[in-house]
Amino acid sequence: MGLWIVVGLIVVLIIVMIASYNGLVSLRQQTMNAWGQIDVQLKRRYDLIPNLVETVKGYMKHEQETLEKVIQARNSAISATGVKEKGLAESALTAAVSGLFALSEAYPDLKANTNMLSLQEELKSTENKIAFARQYYNDITTAYNTKIEAFPSNIFANAFSFKPRELFELEDPIQREPVKVQF
Repeated sequence: MGLWIVVGLIVVLIIVMIASYNGLVSLRQQTMNAWGQIDVQLKRRYDLIPNLVETVKGYMKHEQETLEKVIQARNSAISATGVKEKGLAESALTAAVSGLFALSEAYPDLKANTNMLSLQEELKSTENKIAFARQYYNDITTAYNTKIEAFPSNIFANAFSFKPRELFELEDPIQREPVKVQF
C-alpha cells in the first residue's frame, strides 16, 4: 500500500511538472504572437505615413522641417528593436505626427482634401488597432511573467530558462494621451 502512495505522488508530481512547463511554453508563444500583432499594426502605420506626408507636402511648402521630423521619426521607429526601444521610438513618432496634424490646422484647403480625410481616418483606425494590440500584448505578457514567478511553475521556469518579458509602455506621460487627428 505504501508503494502505491509513492507511485501516486510521483505521478501527481510529473503531471504538475508537465502542466507547468506546457503552460509556460503556451504563454511564451502567446507573447510572441501578441508582439507579432503589434508589428503588423505598426507596419500598417509606417506605410500610411509616407502617403500622409506626400498629401501634406503640396500644401505645407513652408513646413519642411515638420515633414522631415515625421519621416525621421518613422525611420527611427522602423529600425527600433526590442520592446523598450520600440516604445520610445513610437512615442517620438506619435509626437511628430501630432505636430504635423496641429500645423495642418492652418491650411483650410488641406483640411478639406478628401485624400487627407481618408488618410486621417485610416491613421485613426490604425492607432486604435495599435492600442488594442499593445493592451493584449501587455495582458498576456503580465500573465506570462506572473506564471514565471508563481509557485510551483517558478521552479520549472528557472530550470528551463524562461525569462520575463518587457511590457510595451509609453515612456513620456504626454504620449499616454490619445492622438488627436481631428480636422
